[in-house]
Amino acid sequence: MSASAESLSDAAVAAWLRARGVPGIVDLHVHFMPDRVQQKVWGFFDRVTEQGEPAWPIRYRGTDEERVAQLRAIGVSRYATLSYAHRPGMAQWLNDYAERFAAAHPEAIPSATFYPEPDAGAIAERALDRGAQVFKIHVQVGDFSPLDPRLTEAWERVAAAGTPVVIHCGDGPHRGRFTGLGPVRALVERHPSLVLVIAHAGLPDYLGFAALAAQHPHVYLDTTMVGTSFMERVAPLPPGYVEVIAGLGPKVVLGTDFPSIPYPYGHQLEVLDAWGLGDAWLADALWNTPRRLLRLDGS
Repeated sequence: MSASAESLSDAAVAAWLRARGVPGIVDLHVHFMPDRVQQKVWGFFDRVTEQGEPAWPIRYRGTDEERVAQLRAIGVSRYATLSYAHRPGMAQWLNDYAERFAAAHPEAIPSATFYPEPDAGAIAERALDRGAQVFKIHVQVGDFSPLDPRLTEAWERVAAAGTPVVIHCGDGPHRGRFTGLGPVRALVERHPSLVLVIAHAGLPDYLGFAALAAQHPHVYLDTTMVGTSFMERVAPLPPGYVEVIAGLGPKVVLGTDFPSIPYPYGHQLEVLDAWGLGDAWLADALWNTPRRLLRLDGS
């Protein structure tokens, strides 16, 4: 049950929101990275066809300022600026960039990351002290286990702060040595107060991660690429999935993967609308739940 057409243009999103009574968009899965990192990420997607995968043309390739303007034009009220480290010594540099970016762009949500290295706990604590409101961890790209003991202190500090972590931990669209449901389930059991937002809803194990979210009060799913025309070719939704999502209540938040998506931003929105869960559900996913997680209302 997904929308196959890509008909909702950027210019039409504002009217689409008004028609559904949705106050705005808070996107928890947007990427802004230092340019040389961003170019390497885009280079990876440019080469996927060489590996026999579907072409992944970057829809919003441009400078930081061009992409900030695009998000404003679409009507995105607030957005995370997720970066993720893939080697030691990188996390603090990425966090410094994210801090500067958020200071210069009021819509940007102060974001941070950490990596399994001896000072991971200190890096996480420094980011929290400087106002980080969301973290990003990428298990597949970083090629590390979320259970790595060098991460224990960081997890403890982030959990104590109640700050959400967007974690890319599923086996898709690319499997890693440490991806999958098992390590994340163990992580939640070790740190039950840790707020986790499962990127891409854990695809392709949609049902397994939905069950995890149902079982644990601090586990959420993000919608990044889920049900889109592109992802339905790679990791299609299982039968009955929309009913499972409906049963989760306000445990789902909008994510899009802007700018590195091969379709218009609005396509993700029309997919969610096509699930038929109603305007109140859309308002929760796009606005109420992410604002609550980020404590944007001072709660």
